[in-house]
Parts: sequence; structure tokens; C-alpha cells
Amino acid sequence: MLQHQVRAPRLSWADRAVLAALARRLPGAQLRQLRLVVSPRTLLRWHADLARRKWACPRRTPGRPRTGQSVRALVLEMARDNPGRGYRRIHGELSCLGCKVAPSTVWQILRDAGIDPAPRRSGQSWRAFLDAQAKTILAADFFHVDTVLLRRLYVLFFIEHDTSRVRLAGITAHPTGQWGEVDLQRQA
Repeated sequence: MLQHQVRAPRLSWADRAVLAALARRLPGAQLRQLRLVVSPRTLLRWHADLARRKWACPRRTPGRPRTGQSVRALVLEMARDNPGRGYRRIHGELSCLGCKVAPSTVWQILRDAGIDPAPRRSGQSWRAFLDAQAKTILAADFFHVDTVLLRRLYVLFFIEHDTSRVRLAGITAHPTGQWGEVDLQRQA
């Protein structure tokens, strides 16, 4: 009845180590007294726990290791210095610097920092760009024509973007690289 009223003492690791050492050194009569405090089965369980802890691999967080703080700082600095650049452009710049980071990692770093990974471009539209540069843009192409006598002629032509004017650069039956260069220089 007394055993049911008294709770088992809470032992620290140091207490357990002392009791385990005593269990090996005590003669039979004193060992029986020690059994009142700790049973042999408990000693074996403590030993098994100790062995399990020694040989167990340390717990690690699941997944890939976190990106280094220096890389995170560099990504955020690039994003703040160049607000029009998206995560892919920043990834390309990091690759040029030798940082091996996936584009999705750059995207996640920007998103976690509250920066839009793919910002809307506030610059001019494609239409506005073409209108501004129309005087300097030329389109060039070749096409061929089959004559009545079944001869094939090749035609090089240019189109001025601002006026839509077509300029004929040359016609030949045997186009070569040198012929194309000469006609390009003549047009300029």
C-alpha cells in the first residue's frame, strides 16, 4: 500500500549515470537494495536509449538548405536598384556573377520580401517604341520569282518602316554573300 502512495522519483541523466555505475560495482546485498529504486529492466532501457541517441542521425529540417544570407541580400539589392527588372533578369545577372541559384529561388526571395517578382513595365509600349524608332528601322527579305522561261530570279528588298516604302536592292539568278553585301552597301 505504501508503494502505491509514493510516486517514483524523477531522475536526471546524471542520476541515471550514477545508478547505472553503482549497479555494476555493488555486491549482491546492496544490489538488491538498489533494485528498490531502479529495476534491471529500467537500467537496460536507459542503456538502449543512450545507444539510440548516440547512433541516431541528427534531425534536420526537411527540404533543401536555405539560401545563403549574402545571396538573399544581393537579390534584394538588385531588385531595389533596378525596380523594372523581373526575377528572370535578376537570375541572369546572378549567373553572370557566378551565383548558382534557380530562377524560382529568386522569385521566392522577392516574394517573401514583398517585392513583385515580375513587375509591370511602366515604360513605353511596343507600339510607342516602334513609332519613335520608325525612321531608323528597315525590314529586309529575299523572295524568288520564276520567269516565263522557267528561270528563277532572287530579289533582295527593304521596307522603310516609317513610310512603308519598298526599296528594291537587287535581282540576280545566282545570289552569293558578296552580292548581298554589295547591295546592302549601295542601299546605305
